[in-house]
Amino acid sequence: MVFVFLITFQMNSVIKYISLSTLVLQTSSLVLLLRYSRTVPSVGGRYLSSTAVVLSEVFKMITCLSLLLSQSGWSANQLLKLLHLEVWSKPYDTCKVLVPAALYTVQNNLLFLALSKLDAATYQVTYQLKILTTALFSVTMLHKHLEVQQWFSLVLLMAGVTLVQWPEEASSSTNVDHDMTSQFIGLLAVLAACLSSGFSGVYFEKLVKETPQSLWIRNFQLAIFSCLLGVAAVFVSDLKPLVEGGFFQGYNYITWMVVLLQAFGGLVISAAVKYADNILKGFATSLSIVLSTIFSYFVLGDFSPNSHFLSGTFVVIMATILYGYSGKRSQQLKLE
Repeated sequence: MVFVFLITFQMNSVIKYISLSTLVLQTSSLVLLLRYSRTVPSVGGRYLSSTAVVLSEVFKMITCLSLLLSQSGWSANQLLKLLHLEVWSKPYDTCKVLVPAALYTVQNNLLFLALSKLDAATYQVTYQLKILTTALFSVTMLHKHLEVQQWFSLVLLMAGVTLVQWPEEASSSTNVDHDMTSQFIGLLAVLAACLSSGFSGVYFEKLVKETPQSLWIRNFQLAIFSCLLGVAAVFVSDLKPLVEGGFFQGYNYITWMVVLLQAFGGLVISAAVKYADNILKGFATSLSIVLSTIFSYFVLGDFSPNSHFLSGTFVVIMATILYGYSGKRSQQLKLE
């Protein structure tokens, strides 16, 4: 009996750290490859980010269908019956997913814009503000209670991001002015994405908890609407280049890697949340920030850290870990 317990414990530990390692690699790789794909000179022209968003949603939809098919005993008829019952026969309930789908579509396009303007390291640190927006929307929409330590960690988080974005000594150079304008646009894109991420994530959580549909049915509905809205965004924002160069213009193996990493990122996060606690997830996020900083400096060569960035990054990492630790501690107290 003890032997079986030890084997089970070791297997859970292995799965936990594998999921976290995968989360670190997925998060870091996506940011770095996306940044690289939006800045490296391309012989055949640059790909349209709006089409990449659509393709990632198509892959998500295929993944959801595959999982639902497995739950239906690999019977196509059972799957069609399930989709008809849970999706087609409940149009009002299905349309509730339109809100997070629209926000996710906007958010994904904003992230492409942000990484076209900001280096990977600054983006990674600033994007941690989604912890703040998610916490605030959780309090207002789900009526969750935050511990004092969690509120303190959120204040630290804001202070850290402010330090990272603190401007260096002013210069009258035209290049510097252009860089500052580009960075400001990137910052606005990240902040808007953080707001979208916080609200859509909490809205979707509320929807899943308050309705009988399974998580994968909801994800399938989300992917359908995201695909439709993504296609609409392609025609609205990139109609002319789409007609001139086609849907897959500028695509190469790096682009496809970005699409796949973005498509399966949600599955990786779900596994990390299931098998690991918030503290380890915080460490994984922190490690991802460090890796992004190192690769941004040594490999991409588009980033040179200053004292403000290093200080702010340290504060953000501490705030992330503290927030996760406080959340786990509050859950343990509730169980006791």
